[in-house]
Amino acid sequence: MGSRASTLLRDEELEEIKKETGFSHSQITRLYSRFTSLDKGENGTLSREDFQRIPELAINPLGDRIINAFFPEGEDQVNFRGFMRTLAHFRPIEDNEKSKDVNGPEPLNSRSNKLHCKEERYI
Repeated sequence: MGSRASTLLRDEELEEIKKETGFSHSQITRLYSRFTSLDKGENGTLSREDFQRIPELAINPLGDRIINAFFPEGEDQVNFRGFMRTLAHFRPIEDNEKSKDVNGPEPLNSRSNKLHCKEERYI
């Protein structure tokens, strides 16, 4: 099962996602496996309905808000890259990551990016 997920993700794509989101190789592979198991249409994207089939989200009073976080306004599908970018907002920043590349782009899970994402939803 895990080997199937890693063969479907190209190494360069995995490295780009790793760099962009801060997730480890094993985390990305595990999340890709989960993503593909949720993709009932087998088209490489998830719909709102795919998310609503997750029992924990279906019973969660904030489930709709959590699901909406994955879909930019006007979009009804999310690909794996978008899925990972959204999940990265919830990943805590580790102390050793804060000082990595001061000139590089700010991590997706930084305080300002989290606030920016929230502002976009309410504009």
